[in-house]
Amino acid sequence: MRYKLLGRSGLRVSEICLGTMTFGEEWGWGSTKEESARVFTAFAEAGGNFLDTANRYTEGTSEKYLGQFIATERERFVLATKFTMNERPKDPNGGGNQRKCMMQALEGSLKRLQTEYIDLYWLHAWDFMTPVDEVMRALDDAVRAGKVFYVGISDAPAWIVSQANTMADLKGWSPFVALQIQYSLVERTPERDLLPMAQALDLAVTPWSPLGGGLLTGKYKAAADRPAGARLAQSPWGDRFKTERNLRIAQEVAAVAKEAGCTAAQVALAWMRQQPRGILIPIVGARNVLQLKDNLGCLCVQLSADQLARLDALSKIELGFPHDFLTMGKSYVFGETLPLIDSHRALK
Repeated sequence: MRYKLLGRSGLRVSEICLGTMTFGEEWGWGSTKEESARVFTAFAEAGGNFLDTANRYTEGTSEKYLGQFIATERERFVLATKFTMNERPKDPNGGGNQRKCMMQALEGSLKRLQTEYIDLYWLHAWDFMTPVDEVMRALDDAVRAGKVFYVGISDAPAWIVSQANTMADLKGWSPFVALQIQYSLVERTPERDLLPMAQALDLAVTPWSPLGGGLLTGKYKAAADRPAGARLAQSPWGDRFKTERNLRIAQEVAAVAKEAGCTAAQVALAWMRQQPRGILIPIVGARNVLQLKDNLGCLCVQLSADQLARLDALSKIELGFPHDFLTMGKSYVFGETLPLIDSHRALK
């Protein structure tokens, strides 16, 4: 295990983040406390120090388990949790990004995690109601109070993140240092704006569902392989991955895995780790130790240029306007001089 700087901060985090949405059985598909402890221990023994949870994961059980697991070595771990998700469905302030919800969620997480501080506090999802300045000032207050060390944002439009960090820089508030997004071989739309923005603003990116809801593990090689009504990875977003395009991508991942002598999951994670798109730290989740160890095996996999090209050819997307238009119009801007200009600002 190696370590990366978390975006524009000096915080060192492991190159793989352990997602703990599987810790607890309240949602019908997670792990027992005993198996969760084994997964955590295996990750820690492999050198992992970056842990991701949220206030609503398994209705709070994920945080409770993590708090117990890290208690004897709290200082060693970089603990990340989130707010936004509604904890009181009939209360209009039970969820969202507003200061009231944020502060109440933070206090609840601190109690469940049995800790005095959160290393990285994520805004879980943009609510399109709370003003950006309210969010950034409230997060900065939590940092100044010593209850939070760094802040990040998950599942939000690029223009919101850009506005927020610009405002934080101008006001002297704590900026976002990391961005959490859905990204994988079957979900590459963040390449349009989110990933270039993160690279330009020096934000670390922690992709969730890097295995496409389980599709890229090789579990489903064709539509007929999947039982009627079964959900990929037992998640509400997994079903939409099962398209003919994505099944072809999964088949190519399996073919590359056979060539490379590794598993399909390791190929999918290795592809992500080899993308030239700034700091990418995949979040991997596991319901048992075998799954975790298989995922960690990606650290020993290096795909060839040919293998990367084949996977890219099947999974690439159209960037759309204005990206494609600006690419076509480069000759009108630079004439014949573009090949002669060395630009350190050009994003890949």
